[in-house]
Amino acid sequence: MRGDERVVTLLDAAEWVGMPAVVLGELHAGFLAGMDVARNEEELARFLGHPSVERLDVDDEVARVYAEIVFALRRRGTPLPTNDVWVAATAARAGATLVAYDAHFAEVDRVGVLLLEAESR
Repeated sequence: MRGDERVVTLLDAAEWVGMPAVVLGELHAGFLAGMDVARNEEELARFLGHPSVERLDVDDEVARVYAEIVFALRRRGTPLPTNDVWVAATAARAGATLVAYDAHFAEVDRVGVLLLEAESR
């Protein structure tokens, strides 16, 4: 929604897009802190309604993957923010590549990461 053309191109070309429930929570929290909650919620609903978009819930398998990622990161001394570990676990469970701006996702061995460099605005 920021208009990053790289992301728009990726989404337009994707046959499938997984949206982790944890990311949805972060988006809704951001909307509440913003100026146009209703418009943001409507745009998100339209995006989620697209046939190629699938909501990815946290289930028992995601919870197991989460625990394994946390354990591996702690053992290496490279902890990540909790929500980011849940996002990585959800992507790993789905067998999906995680598209992110946050380089720390590369610390997670269980998931492929397509790292985007943030554009300066």
